[in-house]
Amino acid sequence: MKKIMENKEKFDYDAAVAELEAIAMKVEDPHTAVEDMEKMIRRSAELVRACRAYLRGAREKVAAMDKEFDEI
Repeated sequence: MKKIMENKEKFDYDAAVAELEAIAMKVEDPHTAVEDMEKMIRRSAELVRACRAYLRGAREKVAAMDKEFDEI
C-alpha cells in the first residue's frame, strides 16, 4: 500500500479516501487472508485519523476566514 501521509504538507485527502475504498473492497473479498485483514484494518485506522485531522484543519481555516470577514 502506498504511503499517503509521508509528509503532512503533502497529504492528499482524495488519495486517502480512494485507498480506504480499495481497502474496503479487499476486506470484503472472501479470498483475502485474515492475516492481511489485520494490516488493512490498521492502515484504515491510520488513514481515517489523517483524514479527520485534515478535515479538522480545513474547518479551522474556514472558521478563521469567516471570522475575518465578519470583522470587515
